[in-house]
Amino acid sequence: MSRKNLTFFMSLLLVFAFVLGACQPAATPTEEPAATEAMEEPTEVMEEPTEVMEEPTEVMEEPTAEPTEEPALAVDPTGQTVVFWHVWGAGSAAEGLTKIVADFNASNEWGITVEAVDQGNQGDLQTAVNAAIATGELPNVTPGFPNAITTWYAAGAMAELNDFINDPMFGLTTDELAAIYPANLDSGSLADGTQVGMPIHQSANVLFYNNTWAQELGFTAAPATAEEFKAQACAAAAANNADDNPDNDGTGGLVTRGVGASDVAAWLFAFEGSLLNEAGDTYTMNTEQMKAVALFLKDLKDSGCWYTTEGFPNPEFATRQALFAISSTAGIPFQASAFTDAANADSWGLIPFPGPNGKLAVNAFGQLIGVVDQGPEANLAAWIWLKHFTSPEIQAEWITYSAYHPSQTTTEQFLGDYIAANPIYATGLSLSQYGEAEPNLPSWGSIRGAISDTFNAILAAADEAAIDALLAELETTSADLLAESQ
Repeated sequence: MSRKNLTFFMSLLLVFAFVLGACQPAATPTEEPAATEAMEEPTEVMEEPTEVMEEPTEVMEEPTAEPTEEPALAVDPTGQTVVFWHVWGAGSAAEGLTKIVADFNASNEWGITVEAVDQGNQGDLQTAVNAAIATGELPNVTPGFPNAITTWYAAGAMAELNDFINDPMFGLTTDELAAIYPANLDSGSLADGTQVGMPIHQSANVLFYNNTWAQELGFTAAPATAEEFKAQACAAAAANNADDNPDNDGTGGLVTRGVGASDVAAWLFAFEGSLLNEAGDTYTMNTEQMKAVALFLKDLKDSGCWYTTEGFPNPEFATRQALFAISSTAGIPFQASAFTDAANADSWGLIPFPGPNGKLAVNAFGQLIGVVDQGPEANLAAWIWLKHFTSPEIQAEWITYSAYHPSQTTTEQFLGDYIAANPIYATGLSLSQYGEAEPNLPSWGSIRGAISDTFNAILAAADEAAIDALLAELETTSADLLAESQ
């Protein structure tokens, strides 16, 4: 409540008291209901209304006073130290992060100092943050996958970012916010609109596709539907079964590393399905679209057009043991190395997952970065660093070291030289528009395992009735895991 409105309110109470006093004995004032919104004025004014009523002339002295036009974040971040835990302590990514941090420390106008502390891999980081929540020895900023960030927020460790985003001085403009790919931004948002993380960059589950071999098989374009995908995969499998090399029999179509939840999710998005209800608070595993995916994948496997490997299938894809491979855009350098090792000059690239009605989709992994709640000044300093690190120009610099994909449309303008030098990387950029994200609920990590187990069982199912039963069981399991996490 502003001071002007408070003054008016108190004056009205005073008039009411005088009128009431003329009609009946004075009564003890009752306590006001607690305010439901955070207020900028000291809470003592509302907690002790009788003191304000005892000295009405002091309240009435400034009836026309207007609140000053200040940013909502009226705190001073000057001189703050921001401890930034991360997972990029090796290779060119470590080199790039060191440079970006040093440049920020030397140039930011508030004298904020970022201390970057490597925590190992993502699993190590999550373990470290979980332990720090218990001890209270937390950093100021940490990255994390969406379900990890939301878990830490539920534990009371992470700050809400909405006030930072909307602040007129330190926040994002409407255009800046609109430039972030919706799937990436939504992965850091709760069902009620609370933003708990911002995307640093993204990778995506995509299909690697051998253009040269496809053309030799008689296909002039990548598959645009699930039916076309099966036709091409099965043609490649038939070619390997029919050649003079017995070692490649049973290969040639689609190859994947096991049956992962991320792969299932990508197909589900292309089949126009969702993992959550419209409210975003309940898993939807036993749907018409999920069953269609299950039947499609089982048919692909039963037809001999899909096989799995225990390790990353880079060598198989590089040696024409697969026309398609499911991989991450972050795996592009490793796949390129596999082609070099195989002395294979085939042209290959990245394509989206095609659905039965022509919808195209990729499973976007928008790794997030969040502010650990350490108090107003520390939080603002942390946000300033977060905003800098995720800004388009700095994100582009980061990508040249890390090979991730941008999480916003405005980054690509700064990547001209990098794109020219990395044509395979460039093919992935065009797929960002098809990105959809997995759920960010804390229970998602456990449910991923249940999806993988279910689809392994589906591939061995005897008939459609067995598939129906497995999906019904998955729905129940997901509901139970969700309830346990709440």
